[in-house]
Parts: sequence; structure tokens; C-alpha cells
Amino acid sequence: MWYVIQVQTGSEEKTRIQCNTILSSQVLQQCFIPYYEEQRKLHGEWSTLKKVLFPGYVFMITDQLDELRLSLRKVPAMTKVVGFGDDIIPLTDEEVLFLEGFCGEKQIAEVSHGVLEGSKVRILSGPLVGKEGLIKKIDYHKRRAYLEMDMFGRRQNIRLGLEVRMEKVDKT
Repeated sequence: MWYVIQVQTGSEEKTRIQCNTILSSQVLQQCFIPYYEEQRKLHGEWSTLKKVLFPGYVFMITDQLDELRLSLRKVPAMTKVVGFGDDIIPLTDEEVLFLEGFCGEKQIAEVSHGVLEGSKVRILSGPLVGKEGLIKKIDYHKRRAYLEMDMFGRRQNIRLGLEVRMEKVDKT
């Protein structure tokens, strides 16, 4: 099952490293942080940057929840496991499918590419293909798409990289 722990924003990578170092591989199958890529102009050149998709969260896969709960007490950077009260709730099948579909095996949501056709955006490649309906806002200048989804029992605002070009209309 997939679980999420909440950590201090900015300490996701430090926590992931601590979990992989401290926790037994029999208890923790995988510990990861989903990232997304976005294009940014730095010093006049376009660069691809990698950013944390869910700031303040680290993801874990385990079949041994009780042992994981006990082992996490040894991780100094851990804040809390996401759940309700004392119950640790695994991610739903839909949440797991979303993460697998958007991030793939590398746990990185690559930049999507699309075209503006009139007032609508059609995604041609990347994790947003066929998911145009999830986009709540597009910042064309910063080349980002903003999504709003229910994840981990609360509403999450998600940013993804999106390159949009204008569709040329032939006026002959």
C-alpha cells in the first residue's frame, strides 16, 4: 500500500534520505518524492527545472504498516503520517493511478506540450494528455498549469509544467 508522511516543506529530500537510511528494506519497499518539470528562463537561456510536486509530503510503499509506524519514530525529520486521528489511511486507488499516470516510474511529471485553439488548450504530449478538464488555470508567461484535486483527504493545488503554442490559422 502507498502512504504519505507530512514533513516540513523544504525538507522532503532530507526526510527521504533518512527514511531510506534508517528504515529496513523489509519494512519500506520504496520511499520517494514526486517531482514535476517546468521551463524557466535563466540568464537568457531556457532551462528545465525539477520541483517537488507536493511540497511537504514524502511517499512510502509498504505492506507492513505497523512496523513502518514504529520505525518512523526513528526518523528525526518526520512530522506525521497522513490519516484521520490515529488511523493511517493509505492512498486510494485513484490517487495511486493519478501519481503513476502523471509521474511514471521515474516519479517525475515531465513538461506537457499543447496548442491554443481559439480559447481552448489541447494537450498534445506529456502527463496532461486527455486531462484538459483537470486544468483550473494556465499561466502562459510562467508556463505552468494549475490543477485542483482531492488528495490525501484534502484539496491540493498542483502545479505542472505546460508549454503552449498558438495554433496558426490559415486565412486563405
